[in-house]
Amino acid sequence: MADTPPPSEATPPPRPQERKSALAKRLPLLLLVGLGLYLWQVTGTPERDVAFQLAGPGWASVRAVDLQISDAEGKLLKREERFFPSGPPPELAYKVDLPEGTWDAELFVKREGSDARVRLETPLVVGEDRFIVRELQLPAAVR
Repeated sequence: MADTPPPSEATPPPRPQERKSALAKRLPLLLLVGLGLYLWQVTGTPERDVAFQLAGPGWASVRAVDLQISDAEGKLLKREERFFPSGPPPELAYKVDLPEGTWDAELFVKREGSDARVRLETPLVVGEDRFIVRELQLPAAVR
């Protein structure tokens, strides 16, 4: 019975400050992480939905479209090439990280039976809107 301390020597109960839960101890760290994630999301470049509506005749013979979006100095921001075995859909949609401003969009269109690519240019003026829609037509000489 030497191992058991006498009742007068028992450990005192924990103080109220020591009874904090694990969540309360980590709450400041969790708040800082949450604030950091929020600021990272808000200050990042927003993702835009850019859609090109293919209007007019001649699109049924198109087999590939190469999209290139660049700034005024020619620095390439986005490039994506798509292939179509039986012609493109009526609308080509792309997701692009674009800040506000004016950007140059070039589409290089490859037609069936031709190695040459038709170049279509359109400016993209980006404001606060998430969706950007442009209508494209093939030039009359290549229809």
